[in-house]
Amino acid sequence: MKFEQLPIRRGKVGRDFLRGFTLIELLVVIAIIAILAAMLLPALTKAKVRAQGIWCMNSTKQLMLAWRMYAEDNRETLPFAYGTVPTAVPYVWVKGYLDDANPSASDNWNIDTTLRQSLLWPYCGNSIGIWHCPADTSYGINNLNQRVPRVRSVSMSNWVGGNGDHPEAGNNYRGYWGLAGKWLVYRKLGQMLDPGPAKTFVILDERQDSINDAYFVSEMDGYPDISKTKIVDYPASYHNRAAGFAFADGHSEIHRWLDPRTVPALGTSLKLNVDSPNNQDVFWMQDRCSHQHGP
Repeated sequence: MKFEQLPIRRGKVGRDFLRGFTLIELLVVIAIIAILAAMLLPALTKAKVRAQGIWCMNSTKQLMLAWRMYAEDNRETLPFAYGTVPTAVPYVWVKGYLDDANPSASDNWNIDTTLRQSLLWPYCGNSIGIWHCPADTSYGINNLNQRVPRVRSVSMSNWVGGNGDHPEAGNNYRGYWGLAGKWLVYRKLGQMLDPGPAKTFVILDERQDSINDAYFVSEMDGYPDISKTKIVDYPASYHNRAAGFAFADGHSEIHRWLDPRTVPALGTSLKLNVDSPNNQDVFWMQDRCSHQHGP
């Protein structure tokens, strides 16, 4: 079979097609693309933040279920939120001390000595990801000199489990901060009567340059006087100025901060344990800690 080559038309249409785009036409197209991108990027950013927040809520909910299953398997006894003395260490909810200034520190990346030593680990389905918020940009440098996400973004309230290094009256293991002995530190699930499991937070996202041990301190001195609020540790604000919280009844939520003192810019020199009078964000957290008088 023989094919014949069709003649090339060299009329006006052909000449216009061959000459391509002018510089002005290209600039107009680029400008239109830039305008469309500028319109779409904020929406895409919001969608990403929203997706990360949903991921984070799901993760803390799984941790909360692990915490409850551990307690129910151990006569409702709660793990310590903190402990370094030999009698307390085996019963701390998770081991390790994160060091923001030294990424190579072992606890920043070694899951074998941190997460896998947690009392909750057998109830976590071997999931490492539920311990780390996807919006947390902190990292560790592992033994292969690889940059990896830090093992943990979450901490536990000092009012739930308590400080295993400081047993006090009736083995209360108080929160050990300020005049914390005034308020009951929960050591059993059944003690959570006021404000109750649905309003008592257990686990939260802690800010990456505030987190170290897995023990988040909410200062309760003076409560309910909002004029005496203080920031000891800083909650995270990854989710559009918000942090994830998991509560004793098993539910999780994202809470948005209102006071700029709660959300200083990353990279600033963060000062812990500072007075923050009339801080409604701190008051919100206080309102979700123990309100029962201790022994």
